[in-house]
Amino acid sequence: MNQTKYIFVTGGVTSSLGKGIIAASLAKLLQARGYRTTIQKFDPYLNVDPGTLNPYEHGECYVTDDGAETDLDLGHYERFLDVPTSQANNVTTGRIYLSVIEKERRGEFLGKTVQVVPHITNEIKDRMQLLGKSGDYDIIITEIGGTVGDIESLPYIESVRQLVWDLGENNAIVIHLTLVPYLAAAGELKTKPTQHSVKTLMESGIKADILVCRTEHEISNDIRSKLALFCNVKREAVIQSIDASTIYEVPNLMLEEGLDVVALKKLDLPKKAAPDLKHWNTFLKRIKSPKHTVNIGLIGKYVEMQDCYKSILEAFIHSGAANETKVNVISIHSEYIDEENVAEKFKDLDAVLVAPGFGERGIEGKIAAVRYARENKMPFFGICLGMQMSVIEYSRNVLGLAEANSTEMNPETPNPVVNLMESQKNVTDKGGTMRLGAWKCEIKPDTLAHRIYGQTTISERHRHRYEYNNEYLDALQKAGLKASGVNPDTGLVEIVEIEDHPFFIGVQYHPEYKSTVVNPHPLFVNFVAAAVKAKKKQEAISKN
Repeated sequence: MNQTKYIFVTGGVTSSLGKGIIAASLAKLLQARGYRTTIQKFDPYLNVDPGTLNPYEHGECYVTDDGAETDLDLGHYERFLDVPTSQANNVTTGRIYLSVIEKERRGEFLGKTVQVVPHITNEIKDRMQLLGKSGDYDIIITEIGGTVGDIESLPYIESVRQLVWDLGENNAIVIHLTLVPYLAAAGELKTKPTQHSVKTLMESGIKADILVCRTEHEISNDIRSKLALFCNVKREAVIQSIDASTIYEVPNLMLEEGLDVVALKKLDLPKKAAPDLKHWNTFLKRIKSPKHTVNIGLIGKYVEMQDCYKSILEAFIHSGAANETKVNVISIHSEYIDEENVAEKFKDLDAVLVAPGFGERGIEGKIAAVRYARENKMPFFGICLGMQMSVIEYSRNVLGLAEANSTEMNPETPNPVVNLMESQKNVTDKGGTMRLGAWKCEIKPDTLAHRIYGQTTISERHRHRYEYNNEYLDALQKAGLKASGVNPDTGLVEIVEIEDHPFFIGVQYHPEYKSTVVNPHPLFVNFVAAAVKAKKKQEAISKN
């Protein structure tokens, strides 16, 4: 291919319709046909990136290899495509305006009046084409955040309009995702919201090439014809996106609807071979027909909202399929756990994961959870803050340092077993200043970590400010908490584990970010396997 083709995905009627899943599903189908495909997300909020957003506001912050703090949709892109994303895959209005203002301050506009059109729109168009100009991709799918008609989305919509015109016929198309609601009182699906949404898009100068209709009920041929007529799209380009039991079914549903074929036709590209989804469908089959079931406790501070731990939940689906096991994730708020009730709360669990997070709230509950798992030989997995809590718990209850803590929670602790990194002590800005992105880790042989990874050098993604304090390394190792993984450049501890335990491991990084359908993360795969083993052992004891 000589020219990169572009697909823009917009949304209407309401948010949370699943633009990211539709974009990822289409990309998966195009990839399975042999096209080099990636996806990028343009978000209309003024934050430079999601790094400073409360998880309750925007769900989890996803981190790429190059250290970009991004929208959680990039996690879906990677999980579906098994292709790493980067800083270029996620752009916000804040980043766009910051870049333009910095150029103005440097005098790059030669004294001109800086305006939304053309300066902001030109910056957006440049960012939209950045990945395409790399030569690494045949097709770029761009998801536009928000909903058509939103004030903050207008510069993006105008940029798409211009870019479709700039690139010329058959080089760029627009997919509009909209809602076809079912009114129970009338007993029928209603097309009017979709018609209005398409008209709003057309008022901005954009004609939808493909209409993807989210629905709870099958859309009849009559309704498809009606939508085609009044939304000015071809009948074959009215695509049904019905509710699915799992997001991983959506690529197959889009294949049945012919979304990829219609897109390729409009881009004037050959269909090539039929999509090879053999591995994908094996994965789906394992999700739907598990041989085992386990209950794993997710101990966190943001459990009221699933998107706060999205990558962890998806990693459990991947690793569950690898073990032919249904993983029931039991979310437990750490703020409501203490030494008195922990046994009752954990009585039906087969394993415990203590999740990442920031701040003092709920910390003692996490420490109580670690202690229970350690003392009762329950499989334990700690991620980032969860790993730090395991270090604090071990220091207090095994090493005897009763006031051991992290300086994040108690700056005055006499035993700061977790401390602020030296490089962070003079940092005042909050955005993009943590230890971020992929860092190497050297794993010691003959350890649980080595058995899990099967290699001695790994690379994992980070997002944190506080670290294991090496001043306590010797004492903790002698007491039985082994440092089995260390960063070769900084000497900082990355992995801790206990030998005399069925499965006890804590990692400073975020393995959930690298788990995909094709490559489920080995830490999660082995953790789920340990939970299955623990359950079988408990069942055998109960029978006897």
